[in-house]
Amino acid sequence: MNHETRQQPAPREAPGARPAAAEQPAADPSGRDPGGGGSGSTRRFWSTRRTPAAVVALIATVIAIALLYEAVAASAGRPPSRWWRGTTDELATRPLEDSRVVVGAALTGLLGLWLLLLAVTPGLRRLLPMRCDVSGGVRMRAGLKRSAARLIVRDRLQEVPGVESVRVRVGRRRVKAKARAHFRPLDEVRGDVDRALHDAVGRLGLARRTRVAARVRRPKKQ
Repeated sequence: MNHETRQQPAPREAPGARPAAAEQPAADPSGRDPGGGGSGSTRRFWSTRRTPAAVVALIATVIAIALLYEAVAASAGRPPSRWWRGTTDELATRPLEDSRVVVGAALTGLLGLWLLLLAVTPGLRRLLPMRCDVSGGVRMRAGLKRSAARLIVRDRLQEVPGVESVRVRVGRRRVKAKARAHFRPLDEVRGDVDRALHDAVGRLGLARRTRVAARVRRPKKQ
C-alpha cells in the first residue's frame, strides 16, 4: 500500500536545548548518524511498468499479425506482398558488414538490454519503503514519496529559530539540508538544525537507515 504521509511538526525547541533521548536515533557502529529506524523490510516496491509492457505487446502483436497474414496468403496461392518481397530480398542480399545492418543490430541490442534492465530492477525510485506494521495478523507495507518526505523535513527545519530558508534533498539512503541563517550565532543555529534534522528524519518511519547531513551558512552580502 503506497501512500503519502504528512506529520504535524514538532514544537519548537529552545535555543541550545536537546531533544528527548527517546527521539534520538541509535548511533551507528561506523560512526555515521542514521536518521531512520532501519527495522522491518527494506525491500523496494516493484513497478508494474505498464507502458513498456504495452509497447512490447503492441509491437509483437503487429509483427505476429503480419507474419500470419503472409503465411495464410502463401498457403492460399496468392503472391507475397510488396513489403514482404522487399524485406526478404534485403535480408538475402545485404551483407552483414553494411552500416544499416550494424546500426539496426546495435539499436536492437540496446533495446533488449533496456528491457532486461527493467525486468530485473524494481523501479519506483521516488517511493521510500517505510517500516512494516502487523495489524490483525496482516503484514502491511507502506511507502512515502520523496517529495512528501522533503516537505516534512523542510517544514521542520524552517521552524528552527534563526533559519531564513532551507533546501532539502532526499535520497534513498541520505538526506541533505542546506540552511541560511539570518540571525543568532551561527554555531547555535547549526546545532539546532542538526538536531531538528535528525528528529524529522527519524519521525518519517523509513525502513532503511538514512544518513543525514546539514550545512548552515549566512546569506551572501549584497
